[in-house]
Amino acid sequence: MPRKTVSMEEAFQELDAILEKLEGKDISLEDSFALYQKGMELVKTCNSKIDTVEKKMITITK
Repeated sequence: MPRKTVSMEEAFQELDAILEKLEGKDISLEDSFALYQKGMELVKTCNSKIDTVEKKMITITK
């Protein structure tokens, strides 16, 4: 099943929602770990997008 491509804005919104849930007092360890994994995937996606833009900027400025 193909993964849905998320924009940077969507990724940041999801990360904010994850942080709010992780800060909650009633979250289980298993849920915390699952949210952490999802957050790390979103961070990797954002880093990849930023790297792509940086490479394009370097190419343009040369």
